[in-house]
Amino acid sequence: MKLIVEGLVINNFKRLQQMCRLCSKAILLVFMLVGSMAAYGERDSSRDQFRHPVETLSFFGITPEMNVVEISPGGGWYTEILAEYLTGPLFAAHYDPNAERAYYRNSQGKFATKMASDPALYGNVKMHIFDATNEILNTEDSSADAVVTFRNVHNWLGTSSESKAFALFFKTLKPGGILGVVEHRAPVGTDRKTMKESGYMTQDYVIELGRRAGFIFEQSSEVNANPKDTADHLEGVWTLPPSLALGKQDREKYVTIGESDRMTLRFRKPKE
Repeated sequence: MKLIVEGLVINNFKRLQQMCRLCSKAILLVFMLVGSMAAYGERDSSRDQFRHPVETLSFFGITPEMNVVEISPGGGWYTEILAEYLTGPLFAAHYDPNAERAYYRNSQGKFATKMASDPALYGNVKMHIFDATNEILNTEDSSADAVVTFRNVHNWLGTSSESKAFALFFKTLKPGGILGVVEHRAPVGTDRKTMKESGYMTQDYVIELGRRAGFIFEQSSEVNANPKDTADHLEGVWTLPPSLALGKQDREKYVTIGESDRMTLRFRKPKE
């Protein structure tokens, strides 16, 4: 009798977990359909077909009340989505506004201007600094429910700071916190030199980075996979949209391929 009761409790708990996941995804879907038409009607949704924001955030387990750190948000494509979806704070960890390189200062300045341009949308966004090379992430330790980063690991590989980056993510997350990573995916066995030059990373290496930092690797998703992408282009990942580094050369071919094949990974910081 005890075993039957325990079995019923476990099964009901599993059903409840599934319902919660479905509810979270439903909230995201409603937000994308309604919010995109009203609160931020100017959002560029043309890339949704390649970036699948609803499915990606649902897979990561991001819910509205979370404190989320977005690492290296670039121009803010995902920031627009996260800022509207989250009721909790969104910590945008961008370049140092006083960095030596003009590119870093300019990029951060454009992002800050964008955040200031729409207080109603970006009112929950808090600007922070992330600098993997110098091991800086000035969010509080053990404070975030989730850290997310989109197509950035190859940049840290370029400065040999990828391990430092993952260590910083681990440090700022609460015990039990989530790390969600999307990255351009190289074929299995691709060497480090080729990864640096092409902008594509092997999935095994990114998982290894997470584990070395202390994370538990939970699951991968194929939601951002693109089987048309062979990852062997003349100008690496930048050959494809949105960069189209070859200009008019074979443009139609690369537009047809679309954006890169990507891994989508979920890690978790151990509870203790």
